[in-house]
Amino acid sequence: MAQKGGQPFLLSLFVFLSTLSSLHDCHPHPARYMNSMFAARTISYHTAGKDIAAEVAGYTDVAKQIIDLAVSGAAQNRSYKRLTDFTDTIGNRVSGSPNLEMAIKYMYGAMTQDGLDVHLEPVKIPHWVRGKESAEMILPRAKSLAILGLGSSVGTPPEGIEAEVLVVKSFEELKYRASEAVGRIVVFNQPFISYGETVAYRAYGASQAARVGAVATLIRSITPFSINSPHTGWQDYQDGVRCIPTACITVEDAELMWRMAQRGQKIVVRLIMGAKTLPDADSFNTVAEIKGWQHPEQVVLLSGHLDSWDVGQGAMDDGGGAMISWEVLSLIKDLGLRPRRTLRTVLWTAEEQGGVGAQQYYNLHKGNLSNFDLVMESDLGTFNPVALQFTGSEAARKVMEEVVKLLAPINTTKLETYAEGTDISPWMKAGIPGASLHVADSRYFWFHHSEGDTMTVQDPQDMNLCSALWAVVAYVVADLQDMLPR
Repeated sequence: MAQKGGQPFLLSLFVFLSTLSSLHDCHPHPARYMNSMFAARTISYHTAGKDIAAEVAGYTDVAKQIIDLAVSGAAQNRSYKRLTDFTDTIGNRVSGSPNLEMAIKYMYGAMTQDGLDVHLEPVKIPHWVRGKESAEMILPRAKSLAILGLGSSVGTPPEGIEAEVLVVKSFEELKYRASEAVGRIVVFNQPFISYGETVAYRAYGASQAARVGAVATLIRSITPFSINSPHTGWQDYQDGVRCIPTACITVEDAELMWRMAQRGQKIVVRLIMGAKTLPDADSFNTVAEIKGWQHPEQVVLLSGHLDSWDVGQGAMDDGGGAMISWEVLSLIKDLGLRPRRTLRTVLWTAEEQGGVGAQQYYNLHKGNLSNFDLVMESDLGTFNPVALQFTGSEAARKVMEEVVKLLAPINTTKLETYAEGTDISPWMKAGIPGASLHVADSRYFWFHHSEGDTMTVQDPQDMNLCSALWAVVAYVVADLQDMLPR
């Protein structure tokens, strides 16, 4: 930038002195912080608004420091160990349960002890209780059926429901055979196509069957692989339709009853469910943060959800996402870094009931919408990371394409379209850029919402890599001179 009168030098000197002053005013360790911050930012002062590629490239060294610390340094395996201690201590954490409240207290204490600024934000959440449940095939032969009642399901009468079964493979077949469903238990033996498509049977199967006179539904678990294990999840009763008991059965039992039905055999099942819905419970979203040194009111939000279903340990869904979102703050703190904007980790409550805690957080904070720079959520497992998913403007995408180049040391430089996450969807709908973690998730739905979601499916090295990716992206975006373009 060739200008007369020595202006480039004076401008550089002014920026240097202003930055030094800000460090003494805003940063607890200015001397320790100066070298890493200045090395990462020198280019940015000369390129703001003109060359984002050069500005982001200035973070190459600090990104490598973060990656090295997470993957092979002193923080190696820390997120995995934290997850192990947490899930082994608390267990599963369904909305409204004492276990969930224990989990929130546990995380509040642990993150406070980690030296972070932590607080709780109160919310009201659903409180559904499974109760005792069982299912047995009476005809054509006696057989116990493994079941898991679905969230928000009503229970059966105390003596249960005993009825003949109608087995169908689709909503279309149910409609075609509607007259046969009256007074029967409808069994859905739908094939697994994808979670996004097939989950409609879990969500709406009960109401679709009730419309044609069924007394209960048993739904093939939404999974591509089974070892005779049922999977639970939330279901939604439709307005104006009678509520009937609904549960998931195993893939194996659904296929067994389908084969029996194809032979023309009469199938009778006795179903007992003690499920009930109690008044909404008091709970909290758990919030920890590192305040920004220049724009503390502006926020890069990281998140995972703390609740789980009442089976397994909730290690994969979504203990891992919660732990790597905490780990980001720990890594940044350990390196003595402090970004321009606030890094905020939110551990949501009642995600499994439809993002209840997150929606209330959004309602509380949407007045400051313009100050949210990027919202991030990890809720599809913390297996080996393969890409970052992103939703935002084309201009924001160009920035993020440069940011992910910093992940070359762990070979995750791919930026994919469309971030996903129940908890960040309100923000993205409002136009805030969003990011989610894409991992090698082929096994995710094997264990999802089942007794199989335990620490056994987690790998410490995978979690190290997820933590590194999550931390580099969050820190760099939070420290760029400008917020992501809308």
